[in-house]
Amino acid sequence: MRNLLLAVSLAALTVSGCKKIEAEPVAAMKIDQSSAWGSYLSGFLDGYFPVNPNFAVYQGKHEFDGQLPDWSAEGLKKAVDIRKQAIADALAIDAADLSEAEKFERDYLVNVMEGELFWLETADSPHKNPAYYVGALDPNVYIARPYADAATRMKAFIKYANAVPVAAQQIKDNLKLPLPETYLKFGQAGFGGFADYFTGDAKAAFAEVKDPELQRQFDVAAAAAAAAMKDLAGHIGSVPATSDGFALGAEKFAAMVSKTEGVNVSLDELEAIGRADLKRNQAALAKACGKFAPGASIVDCFAKMAANKPEKGPVQEARDQLPPLREFLIEKDLVSIPGTEVAQVEESPPYNRQNSAYIDIPGPYEKGLPSVYYISPPDPSWDEATRAAYIPGKMDLLGTTIHEVWPGHFLNFLHANRAESIFGKLFVGYAFAEGWAHYTEEMMVEAGLHDGDPETKIGQLSNALLRNCRYLSAIGLHARGMTVEQSLDMFRKQCYQDLGNATQQAARGTYDPAYLNYTMGKLMIRKLREDWTGGDRGKWKAFHDEFLSYGGPPIPMVRKAMMKEAEARAVF
Repeated sequence: MRNLLLAVSLAALTVSGCKKIEAEPVAAMKIDQSSAWGSYLSGFLDGYFPVNPNFAVYQGKHEFDGQLPDWSAEGLKKAVDIRKQAIADALAIDAADLSEAEKFERDYLVNVMEGELFWLETADSPHKNPAYYVGALDPNVYIARPYADAATRMKAFIKYANAVPVAAQQIKDNLKLPLPETYLKFGQAGFGGFADYFTGDAKAAFAEVKDPELQRQFDVAAAAAAAAMKDLAGHIGSVPATSDGFALGAEKFAAMVSKTEGVNVSLDELEAIGRADLKRNQAALAKACGKFAPGASIVDCFAKMAANKPEKGPVQEARDQLPPLREFLIEKDLVSIPGTEVAQVEESPPYNRQNSAYIDIPGPYEKGLPSVYYISPPDPSWDEATRAAYIPGKMDLLGTTIHEVWPGHFLNFLHANRAESIFGKLFVGYAFAEGWAHYTEEMMVEAGLHDGDPETKIGQLSNALLRNCRYLSAIGLHARGMTVEQSLDMFRKQCYQDLGNATQQAARGTYDPAYLNYTMGKLMIRKLREDWTGGDRGKWKAFHDEFLSYGGPPIPMVRKAMMKEAEARAVF
């Protein structure tokens, strides 16, 4: 996941109905240390950022430019200890010294730290999963984010590149071989992709810098970093991969959804909820196909929708889709749109193409920088037919554009930058972010996008079914003994995905077990909307503004606040 910037507006805890959305972002990122909570929060961040400098940089804390985490055994222990201490210190604050808003933020912080501890300790990701490192190594902030002039960013990249060989050795020491096949392919694509990127696209990105000495330093550092990444990619493949070994197991999977998202329901119930939503979407697909392609099979109906390819390519098509989507939100008065910011659309860099699309949003410490919606091209190693099938149909792509920009992640960011909570701006739950973005795809169609056009509905259902199979694959792969081949088969036969996407998504489920959060989050949001509005569509805007004001906590916490319930609980 990208470092999406979502936030908590703590005023939402005591207000219901329409919210006031500020025209400009909340500029101050300073913490009032006069209260017990403010003093704690300031100290927490002062300790957290140095241990997680890559995270700090992506939030706009450029005093940490070029630094990477310490992934030595001592560094990993410190990463665990600082989180455990943060929880203990937060809980030690006398409740009498906290406002209701501060109590909420404390619960939020404790949940985030417990979730991070799950990945560090329970899942043991640093020793098992290359994905733990690939995202943290991402240098895109120095290349593509214009937070400073090119020479300044080039110096930051050089410092980063000089840190890569040490990091690569630490990763070699940590990862236990052999790796599962899907982990190995992901790791080699990520680490090898970095190697090519350092001396290729990254070099080209700084061509405008005319300082010969800086260019020389870049070449030396990039060459060493590339060699270290190539060596790492070779190392993890030095022992033949295994076909299994990726599963968390039922107990750890249940702990994952509990510790990271506050969802405490049995796996049997969770699986039944997912299967019911799959059937709901399959039935809706059959109905839409009856209008769009009468007499055709579901497979042929999907093929007809997918065959309507963007004439100018998906990147330009997505650019063209953005203005009408924004106008639709305004016309239907579905949600407040604060500010005047717009998102850019670009092709994703070679080292970060494990998913078809994502958005990179500047951190809350940045000022006036663009968000970029990236779209990935097909894997060049695929055959021609598979590559062609991977290019989405126009209406399939429309669902992705809704998800990433209007009114998905990007709009969430616009609200977040107007929040009062600094902690909320910095941390976001997977289910909140992806649940909201996925929820908006269906909500837009329900609100009348394209006036009930069946092709638009099929495009939306294509994305919904993709997430249904992610949900069921996550449970299956990690708690039910499902194989990667069985997951792929389900993506193909139950969710009607093309071979390239199905292959990619089945593999992703092994190293990203939390990707059930798209559907899980969406379903909790839908249920909360119905309960909060009482089924009154005239209250949708108020609901959306209220919900977005919370930004990133576990959705059960948001439900408790909005519904004024006694306990945080997951309701589907």
